[in-house]
Amino acid sequence: MPKVGLLGAGRIGQVHAVNIAGHQNSELVAVSDIHEDAAQALAAKYGAAARASEDILKDDGIDVVLVATSTDTHAGLIEAATAAGKAVLCEKPVDLSLARAKACLEAAEKTGRPVMVGFNRRFDPNFSALKRAADAGEIGKSELLSVTSFDPAPPPVSYVKVSGGLFRDMMIHDFDMACWIMGGAPQKVFATGSSIVDPEIGAAGDVDTAAVTLSWADGRIAVIKNSRRAVYGYDQRIELLGADGLLGAKNVLENTVEKITVDGNVSAKPEYFFLERYMRAYAAEWDAFVTAVETGKTMPVTLEEGVLALAVADAATLSHQTGEAVPVSL
Repeated sequence: MPKVGLLGAGRIGQVHAVNIAGHQNSELVAVSDIHEDAAQALAAKYGAAARASEDILKDDGIDVVLVATSTDTHAGLIEAATAAGKAVLCEKPVDLSLARAKACLEAAEKTGRPVMVGFNRRFDPNFSALKRAADAGEIGKSELLSVTSFDPAPPPVSYVKVSGGLFRDMMIHDFDMACWIMGGAPQKVFATGSSIVDPEIGAAGDVDTAAVTLSWADGRIAVIKNSRRAVYGYDQRIELLGADGLLGAKNVLENTVEKITVDGNVSAKPEYFFLERYMRAYAAEWDAFVTAVETGKTMPVTLEEGVLALAVADAATLSHQTGEAVPVSL
């Protein structure tokens, strides 16, 4: 049973702690955070020890490290953990710099240790079912993918300023989803965006509303729509049109009650945000990671795929800035 060190005790670290501690084949033994009181509180909740990250990395009794720290630490921690012989699950993105992410990939590959990037949406039961159906040829050759991802409300501007921008922070999930469903990297990217939700986001140099078109060499297309504001909830939908039909994954609603009267149909809103919407996905993600560690199989989301998603995000950022289509460069 892998013994796990969790680096980061913030909101996402707490989500991971639940799944690590609750899994029959993993044991949470240590937690670290720059805020010692947060590490101590989370560790105590699951019978683990609060320790410094350096101590966790040096401990030969810890087999796995889960990185849920700030983005600017991800690449360095991946490198240090793999050099110490540990398997790693790291939250996205690998880094905000594509060059730094590539260097991390090169360093990690030399150690031979497995690394998985936390693109949790792949493990959503509905999205994964859509992927299986597409791969099974149920709608023939895939031709046009549409991804909708709207947040219920924008984040604080203080976060926007350090996030790397909407394309690297928010839409990177959708870039990974598109590459995963379509089976590889797009050839070019065209992006457009604006700041119409919160003028302060625009003043910080970012956008809060964007649409991106991805094109593959064989003519297939994906269209991704992002907004930082959907007042009705967390809107997460996918449609995939193929030669023989269409596959769709709809929103997960707060409940399944539907009222039908002479005035029409009324149903519940989408679940409010990612913690509610993707809780099952996070659990499935951890299970897939543990299974890969124990069996030695390829990680379900490789570090190379994490670098690819960042490369697409970089191309989208440049396209938005120049107003031109940009090739994806790895």
